[in-house]
Amino acid sequence: MSATRVLVTGLGTTSPVGGDVPTTWAALLAGQSGVRPIKHEWAEQLPTQIAAEVAVDPTDVLERVKARRLDRSGQLALVAALEAWADSGLADAEVDAERLGVAMASGIGGVQTLLTNYDALKEKGPRRVSPLAIPMLMPNSPAANIGLAIGAKAGVHTPVSACASGNEAIALGIDMIRLGRADVVVVGGTEAAVHPLPMAAFGPMLARSKRNDAPEKASRPWDKGRDGFVLGEGAAVLVLESEEHAKARGAKVYAEAAGAGVTADSHDIAQPDPAGLGATRAMKVALREAGLEPSDVAHINAHATSTPQGDVAEALAIRNALGEKAAEDLVLTSTKSMTGHLLGAAGALESLAVVLALKDRVVPPTVNLEDPEDIGLDVAAEKRSLPEGDLAALNNSFGFGGHNVAIAFRSA
Repeated sequence: MSATRVLVTGLGTTSPVGGDVPTTWAALLAGQSGVRPIKHEWAEQLPTQIAAEVAVDPTDVLERVKARRLDRSGQLALVAALEAWADSGLADAEVDAERLGVAMASGIGGVQTLLTNYDALKEKGPRRVSPLAIPMLMPNSPAANIGLAIGAKAGVHTPVSACASGNEAIALGIDMIRLGRADVVVVGGTEAAVHPLPMAAFGPMLARSKRNDAPEKASRPWDKGRDGFVLGEGAAVLVLESEEHAKARGAKVYAEAAGAGVTADSHDIAQPDPAGLGATRAMKVALREAGLEPSDVAHINAHATSTPQGDVAEALAIRNALGEKAAEDLVLTSTKSMTGHLLGAAGALESLAVVLALKDRVVPPTVNLEDPEDIGLDVAAEKRSLPEGDLAALNNSFGFGGHNVAIAFRSA
């Protein structure tokens, strides 16, 4: 393990519960749901007519010309990245561009641009396809546009590993700094797939909740009445910085990104390993890389999407990774109960929540936990305080294809 410490020095987000970090964090602590009925006419023909769309439309934030040259996923990514960049103080500092990198993930990429232009091709012919379609729809477009905005030249990357993508971007950023390839890496994830085709495609998989009559109650991790996840959209970004670089400029520090565990199940393209073996290894690797013991972990923001199988498999994996005693002593939550599942952006948003939980010593609640499963873990049904002193926390993300990523954070 490299001796280089990696610090979190900036945060940014646009989410279903808030248009920036302060409003998002306040909403999460208050237990506010961002799940609402979909107002588009096309939703009327779908079995599931609810989603967690962003609270603030990115076109209300970005310049009109800039927004029109980006897919919605790119718009969301840029909004979050610019907030994080400004929050870090690096926007007003001299940064060596060749030591500045980006790792911005997406699970699906510019799907709205792709499908909109395909409709134009079918209905009006090839001349009506946008000349910007390819630069907008390519999965690396959000990362590339962030890199252009901040002048990053150390490497601009786009991890694509389904719902583990956001956390994998954070893991990549940690590696870039520890391997000496960068001093600063802007990391995160973005997703904007609230569109008829992705919504319809998830339907036959029986993975999404159909609580159209009570949207705010639909996402309910670990509740016996859960019937699937709620699709969300948004973006979240963390600025990672080597300790040496951060200290040299007197940066404020939120937390330490202490370690990452990345594994694969090789079990099924969509279903999690019921024994949670890959998830268990991911958490163990993250702790080992961070130099932490299971008893150091005070909090986990779980992947917990509100699916019948996944929630139980993850709980088993947590107990196996930490041991029964350590697992009993931590505070567990799933902020997906409020934000829905942001797919490739989920890990980034939930890692941001973990960082703030360590900073403010408070864990957001898991809402809608009315009839909880007995998973042998302490789930916070209301916001909970964390003790003072040095603390560690984990964020888990798992994705179709058997991807598992756990990120370990330590209090600053």
